[in-house]
Amino acid sequence: MNANFFRSIAVVLVKEVVDALRDRRTLLRLMIPAVLTGPLLLLAISGLISSLEERAERREVMVAGIEHAPTLRNYLERQTYTVTTAPQDYEARLRASTLLVPVLVVGPQFERELLEGERPSIEFVSDSSNQRAGSGVPALHRLLTGFNQERAALSLALRGVATELLQPISVNERDLASVQARATRITAIIPMFIIMAVLYGALTAALDSTAGERERGSLEPLLMNPVQHLAVVIGKWCAVAILGMAVAVIASLSFVPAQWFLRSDSLQAMFQFGVPEVIAFLLLQLPLAAGLGAVLMALAIGSKTFKEAQAGSGLVITLIGLSPMVSMLNPGGDAPWYLWIPGLSQNTLMMLILKGETLTLAQVLPGVVVGGLLTIGCLLYVARSMRSAIAK
Repeated sequence: MNANFFRSIAVVLVKEVVDALRDRRTLLRLMIPAVLTGPLLLLAISGLISSLEERAERREVMVAGIEHAPTLRNYLERQTYTVTTAPQDYEARLRASTLLVPVLVVGPQFERELLEGERPSIEFVSDSSNQRAGSGVPALHRLLTGFNQERAALSLALRGVATELLQPISVNERDLASVQARATRITAIIPMFIIMAVLYGALTAALDSTAGERERGSLEPLLMNPVQHLAVVIGKWCAVAILGMAVAVIASLSFVPAQWFLRSDSLQAMFQFGVPEVIAFLLLQLPLAAGLGAVLMALAIGSKTFKEAQAGSGLVITLIGLSPMVSMLNPGGDAPWYLWIPGLSQNTLMMLILKGETLTLAQVLPGVVVGGLLTIGCLLYVARSMRSAIAK
């Protein structure tokens, strides 16, 4: 390879980047979702968490028939809860999701049965399709468990039995997860959006530089120039990879200011996504952008029209987009083969970074190897396809 070869690559690269930047309408369709979708979803989730936290801080319990249970009312108020009366149509309002808290229903014989040593029942009324109301059921369950334990302890104390017999063992909970690891329950959406940003950033450029040029009739004149076809292919591929990474950069940086507007104080304290994480994420995307760009070009080079190339690339979009779901659906934890699957490998490694773990060379190398092999194989195929097109 001489200087002319690399000069040809640079010329084709500049041409492809300039052509892509001229299509501002397409750029806007790519940039706006990449910049706004992830942060807006994150803000929506933080708003939901904030509303749940505010409701928990109000410490309100909605009860139907509380007048039948003064003992229960006394316990709830001693736990600093405010008891409110449920509306008459609480069932209909729960179904319609206009009532966002579960309702305790107390029977009319509650107090008499409690005093006579019987077991009065209390009913939780909620609607599983009403997520906010359903989320309040566990807290009410813990509250009534405390009431049961207090009544049992009082009964044993009246009979001279030590209350410690109710709890023969002492149970302590120790959470091994760090603050960052606990935050990944929310920040897990970030890797998926960055992977999709790489994919969609490379998609349009890859299709336009192959099937698009063939449809416009500009590919054949380009290949008739005294330039090695491999140089043309590499120049186009470099432009595709650069544009994919450019969209990924914007998508990554958009999450940095988004965390400043989180409404949940606890989530804001746990959420740690700064410049080091952005840099690490982008470095992990390099093999993906290179490999995916080459794969998309290989799929598009055989298409006669831009629409046909779009249809053919749908499978790649689906597979890469769904690959992070594998780790979510697998209850056995991350498997070693995850690191060899494009998209899934990057998602796994980015999740480790969000948890505050340090990556090793053995973890990063499989993604680099797979990306390199895909790039070399697909670029050689595209170059051969271009030579065949000229020969015909």
